[in-house]
Amino acid sequence: MCPQNGDAPLDGVQDAVAVEGKTDGLNGPNGTPHPHAANRHSSTSQHRNPYAPRASDFLNNVSNFKIIESTLREGEQFANAFFDTETKIAIAKGLDKFGVEYLELTSPAASEQSRRDCEAICKLGLRAKILTHIRCHMDDARIAVETGVDGVDVVIGTSSFLREFSHGKDMAYITKSAIEVINFVKSKGIEVRFSTEDSFRSDLVDLLSIYQTVDKIGVNRVGIADTVGCANPRQVYELVRTLRGVVACDIEVHLHNDTGMAIANAYTALEAGATHIDTSVLGIGERVGITPLGGLVACLYAANPEYVKSKYNLAMLREIENLVAEAVEVNVPFSNPITGYVAFTHKAGIHAKAILNNPSTYEILRPEDFGLTRYVSIGHRLTGWNAVKSRVEQLGLQLTDEEIKDATAKIKELADVRTQSMDDVDSLLRVYHSGIQSGVLEVGQKDALDRLLREHRAAQLASA
Repeated sequence: MCPQNGDAPLDGVQDAVAVEGKTDGLNGPNGTPHPHAANRHSSTSQHRNPYAPRASDFLNNVSNFKIIESTLREGEQFANAFFDTETKIAIAKGLDKFGVEYLELTSPAASEQSRRDCEAICKLGLRAKILTHIRCHMDDARIAVETGVDGVDVVIGTSSFLREFSHGKDMAYITKSAIEVINFVKSKGIEVRFSTEDSFRSDLVDLLSIYQTVDKIGVNRVGIADTVGCANPRQVYELVRTLRGVVACDIEVHLHNDTGMAIANAYTALEAGATHIDTSVLGIGERVGITPLGGLVACLYAANPEYVKSKYNLAMLREIENLVAEAVEVNVPFSNPITGYVAFTHKAGIHAKAILNNPSTYEILRPEDFGLTRYVSIGHRLTGWNAVKSRVEQLGLQLTDEEIKDATAKIKELADVRTQSMDDVDSLLRVYHSGIQSGVLEVGQKDALDRLLREHRAAQLASA
């Protein structure tokens, strides 16, 4: 438990080379088989990850989970968020097309517009099940079940902090209310989840007691909430594993990212036996938010890419994130897993050479699986000649390796003054190629190359 003291489009990458025709590490240009593809496949298949889950991890659900997408509930609690009905419907449709199993909506008891929006989304006929999140109170439950939702997520605080400073109720009252609300929702023939709030600062005996009680009366899921984002992976594993031993129903986790642990905690929860993870697009929510959808998908893809690809339309991820980012007036972070504008950009010379030979050397995620493209950045002092060679080939220029190395040296020299854009690099390579072809330039003739570049710049200025 926690101490009791009171987680952009690549068009912006100008000095990068798109690695074309490389659908995976086994193919050559334009998808033709690489001459050493068979050997590479054989070698790769013989190397097994010693840290991967073992058969003995019988409770592990890393390859058997469901996502409860809470952008339209938790996400509405983000400081910048205001979703009108049209925006809510667009987000709901996008997430449904992506393939999330559940959409969680703001309580219809929150406002009249929240109720109307809940009803409107329920009528869309989406594949995802529609849930709404309510207080453990009969008034909220009566409103919720009339909206047409597929399930109701019931929550009440159980930590000493919330019992004293929020709702002011003791565990006997909480248990009685939970039984009443759960039985009412069940009588309507829809799903019901019961979650404690601030679970990791609640007394373990209190938690297990109320979870066992609601499990016995037939909830579909019990929920654990790291409401203040204080838990670490070991604490999450221990609590979920303990709970898994005392309830038969599914286990959902809701994890805030105040200490940057949300993705790690979500993954660990699945390892321990949780079945459902709450997410939001870009992680938006109260304070710094909760487990981000994209980050969680990246983590789970790395563990079992085929399973994740079979469940979700991964190419939709960037579209959904751009939609939500625009709606809440933020930018997709440059370091965002998968969709950050440098997520698949490689710069260092050693990295670039390996990526050009086999992308798997420095990529655990395949950009093409997400509808994206990898790039090798070359207009800088760290560039390597192999990366420049790739660009030379893309431009259709005929240069020997020695000539490419000579041109690379000039790129690095110029990049020591300022980073070179792709246009800068392309101009240099074309000038270099023209000089070689015309015979006015040879390898190592630095002064001659400088003269050709000056003449080229002057011609450009004259024609401008």
